[in-house]
Amino acid sequence: MPKSIRFNQLGGPEVLHFEDLPERRPGPGEVLLKVQAVGLNRAESMYFHGVYMEQVTLPSGLGYEAAGTVLAVGPEVDSALIGKRLSTIPGFSMNKYPVLAEQAVVPAAVLAAVPDSLSTVEGAAVWMQYCTAYGALVPFAKVAAGDFVIITAASSSVGIAAIQIVKAQGGISIATTRTSAKKEQLLALGADHVIVTQEEDLVARVRSITGGKGARIVFDPVGGDYINTLAQATANGGTIFIYGMLSGTSTPFPLAAFGRTIGLFGYTFGELRGTPEWEPMKKYIYDHLADGSFKPVIAQTFPFDRTVEAYKYLESNEQIGKIIITL
Repeated sequence: MPKSIRFNQLGGPEVLHFEDLPERRPGPGEVLLKVQAVGLNRAESMYFHGVYMEQVTLPSGLGYEAAGTVLAVGPEVDSALIGKRLSTIPGFSMNKYPVLAEQAVVPAAVLAAVPDSLSTVEGAAVWMQYCTAYGALVPFAKVAAGDFVIITAASSSVGIAAIQIVKAQGGISIATTRTSAKKEQLLALGADHVIVTQEEDLVARVRSITGGKGARIVFDPVGGDYINTLAQATANGGTIFIYGMLSGTSTPFPLAAFGRTIGLFGYTFGELRGTPEWEPMKKYIYDHLADGSFKPVIAQTFPFDRTVEAYKYLESNEQIGKIIITL
């Protein structure tokens, strides 16, 4: 029987364990995927801690972002998919379709081809990061040449994707990191400026970089009280996009935004699913992967039997880029 990662109670990575489960057969509109690599995301950590936007139904599986080959298809699905190397675009229910397993049943609608230029490991490091950054920065923010963009938690996989997208759009990225340990690597990965927030005054540095105007766009996964500092660094008429809740605290509307026409938006890339922007988003990402301007950064890979250790590493915040489980 295929092995799966499961948990029966909420908590940290230590609640995760292996179970042998009967092989599922794909139903209408579904496929059975032989999983070869799984990308880890903050969403899963928040999920097993019980603080994610999807409420957990225990016992539960885990995992959003898998790459592998199709073993079987259900009714209403093209049998030509069998044997294809595909990956999942996150945004579906982990309660119903967990992918951190040797085999996973998923909706055919969430599958995308792994670009030929990428390994299967890299194929598990594409969709969550590039879709999340794309949705906020391209169709909504419309980043253009000369725009200054603050990217917080910039060493995350989404942060690195945002740096690459801002560069592709002609904008100027201002990456932030808490300590100087990651500064040089972020510059090497393409950030135009890096601010070490524990050592530098973010508002003063942004004003210096932007000639006193502030950044037109802020892209932030943290939220919490720091939002007021970010608002002080935002240009009049600018926009702050919050795409995560890593602070674990409520995010107030920033006083610094009043009288300056600053917008504050909560955002998830799932808002694009089912819209006319969905296919252009996939093409945009494919095209930039093909020409080499986008490249997933892999922080570390872990074998399947070290999944708990991998999630502990994720929660340490030491990584730069994506953590991958290999099967």
